[in-house]
Amino acid sequence: MTYIETLGAKAKAAEHAAASASAKLKNEALKSIADALIQNTSLIIEKNKLDLENAVKNGMSVSMQDRLMLNEKRISDIASSVLKLIEAEDLIGSVDYGVIRPNGLKICKTRVPLGVIGIIFESRPNVTVDAATLCLKAGNTVILKGGKEAINSNKCLADVMRAAVEKAGLPADVIQLVEDTSREAAAELMKLNKYLDVLIPRGGAGLINAVVNQATVPVIETGTGNCHVYVDESADIQMAADIVNNGKTQRPSVCNAVESLLVHKNIAEAALPVIKSKLDEHNVEIRGCKKTAEILGDCVTLASDDDYATEFLDFIISVKVVDSIEEAIEHIQKYSTRHSECIVTKSLENAEKFQREVDAAAVYVNASTRFTDGGEFGFGAEIGISTQKLHARGPMGLRELTTVKYLINGNGQIR
Repeated sequence: MTYIETLGAKAKAAEHAAASASAKLKNEALKSIADALIQNTSLIIEKNKLDLENAVKNGMSVSMQDRLMLNEKRISDIASSVLKLIEAEDLIGSVDYGVIRPNGLKICKTRVPLGVIGIIFESRPNVTVDAATLCLKAGNTVILKGGKEAINSNKCLADVMRAAVEKAGLPADVIQLVEDTSREAAAELMKLNKYLDVLIPRGGAGLINAVVNQATVPVIETGTGNCHVYVDESADIQMAADIVNNGKTQRPSVCNAVESLLVHKNIAEAALPVIKSKLDEHNVEIRGCKKTAEILGDCVTLASDDDYATEFLDFIISVKVVDSIEEAIEHIQKYSTRHSECIVTKSLENAEKFQREVDAAAVYVNASTRFTDGGEFGFGAEIGISTQKLHARGPMGLRELTTVKYLINGNGQIR
């Protein structure tokens, strides 16, 4: 057996224990993890510093270093999110619906775990805990494959969690980390059909495309967010400026951040300077069309098609002045990754048209795209934002980490 196959076999061996664990036992394991994270804060920060030192040496951008960094508050927040999972409903065994057929058969559609889940992700070590604990709460075992940039942090977090779940009475192998950071290990995980039930990539476009194109294991595609804000001709300009600024600058390195701004030509001369003034507070680079440059001047770099297609994950935004809402929707459909899109408008007709015609997991009217998040939607923690249409779409919480089983009870019926 290869190293990856061994991890798969161990995960499969632990699958029954995870799937059959009572809600009480799973919650005790989650409490044990939360406590262990707090108790090991100093050790976790120490290991994280090794990753941060390597990040600086390797020229990682400041925004990406922010994704990587752990401190006492962030570890405390991660532990708190684990405790919140304890309060979440345990869906395993719940009945979606039941029916008694004319022949007397009783049919119940019930919730069961997906099984063994593989998760490939980048940079953010908090994902190591979020993913592991969500999978545990939903009765799954998980194999985590983080990027090399966070390997020291991830190994420490995985070790802490494995010891904690074992202390609570579950096998340590319900949570495993791939410690081999090579592409070869990732490629093998993508083809581990014998052991994995589903693979979830969480990261940038390069990672997600690689998984989608190479995997033979079923994939739930998440994460890439080339998100737009369209400022309609009837928009409240100050509202538009606040929404664009929040979407772009609050946390530019996440998938629900705004990457592109579209402005109706009839409001562009009034709105763009106000929006720019807000973005200037964070030194946001503007890459715009010729009309944008005419309005804002030399601060604008002329945008290319690649700019409009790019998820920058940085203090950069692409801008285009459009002639109509139809042109805005056409532009979004061409460049969108189907994550989160927004219109700022006072027109009910245009709001309804935008929400009806834009194809994305989340479509906003007069609100920041930064709300596309399981917690903000009231679902609790999430594994990521699914941008595909099969099985799950939008924030993937506990329900999306389960599937169904039909339970049929009879008294001798034959067909």
